Amino acid sequence: MKRSVRIGYALLLLLGALIWGLAFAFQSIGMESTGPFTFTGTRFYLATAVVFVFSLITDAGKRSKTGTKDLPEGHTWKSARLWKAGIITGILLTIATNLQQIGIIYTDSVGKAGFITAMYIVLVPVFGIFLGKKPSPVIWLCVAISVAGLYFLTMKEKMSFSAGDLLILACAFVFALQILVIDKYSREVDNIKFACIEFLTVSIISSCIMFIVEKPDVSSVLAAAVPILYAGVLSGGAGYTIQIVCQSKLDPGVASILMSCEALFSVLGGFVLLGQKLSVREMAGSALMFAAIIIVQIVPGEKKQEKA
Repeated sequence: MKRSVRIGYALLLLLGALIWGLAFAFQSIGMESTGPFTFTGTRFYLATAVVFVFSLITDAGKRSKTGTKDLPEGHTWKSARLWKAGIITGILLTIATNLQQIGIIYTDSVGKAGFITAMYIVLVPVFGIFLGKKPSPVIWLCVAISVAGLYFLTMKEKMSFSAGDLLILACAFVFALQILVIDKYSREVDNIKFACIEFLTVSIISSCIMFIVEKPDVSSVLAAAVPILYAGVLSGGAGYTIQIVCQSKLDPGVASILMSCEALFSVLGGFVLLGQKLSVREMAGSALMFAAIIIVQIVPGEKKQEKA
């Protein structure tokens, strides 16, 4: 893949990280009136609807371009592999998202929660080794730089673990698995339909648990309408679809570094939108994160095999 094209996908994935970084405030507000499973189930039903409409539009465009009603294998709703990919990633995303939502309730520091969650940037290349994917030295260097940057950005106290922190650590493990499963399937199936099935799976599982452990009502959902709209349409529908599309073109280690920048954008968002001052520590963390992004894009790493 040409460097310019790769950088284009990297910038698109950074846009996804920006959306996720700004979404944290909306998620916190939404949790004031709804339970974690109610919030997750509702937002992903909305995300499913948005992406499904988008898939209809893209299918129409493909048929118009090719002049045929037939779509390639893995690109139709009848594809067993497409449904397998979507359901597996949907189960993993359900577990990871709800572990994070519940963990945030019981952790003693939002910054620490963000730092622990982002540890999937270490876990992805480690897990990849067991799957026969040997990360290049550049990836390991940028992972180390990113971890240091994230620590300066998010940690403002001594590191200690609570019950909530352990839930969020488990969430990081599951996110790492989700990233690797997406890497396995994203070049074989229609990415938009893939995302749609993933979101539908999250919605169904979360809403089933919602009716068992929570007491959802229309008024509480309406009270969280704005956070749910942002989390559903942008953070869910746009952000996670961007992840699938970009991971079909990028190394999973590179993708995890770029996605971890949601912590960076969360801090910078507070600076730009809320007028919050950046400490020297946060500026150092930001500089390290930017350095990791630039190095991983400029320095040649392991070439990725692409299907014709």
